[in-house]
Amino acid sequence: MTVLQFDGVIHRHVKQNACEVESLLRRGLDAASGKAGACDLIEAHKWFNLAAMRGSTQAVRYRREVSQEMSNTEIAEAQRAARDWLSVH
Repeated sequence: MTVLQFDGVIHRHVKQNACEVESLLRRGLDAASGKAGACDLIEAHKWFNLAAMRGSTQAVRYRREVSQEMSNTEIAEAQRAARDWLSVH
């Protein structure tokens, strides 16, 4: 396990298979683009955060981009959602 820090947040990095990381990244892209309806930056940030924690450098960049359009409250909500997802998966 590796400990990484992104945007001031410490993450435990666990190497995952490429398909899982790609799936998390794709979910973030779908949420950011509104593929399933309206654009949801909170959901996008959550998925990008999870993919970044698994080593996706693309996800780090996308998460940074969407966070520039979000309030601190929205970012905190996205981070909570990512932690909740991790507690189940």
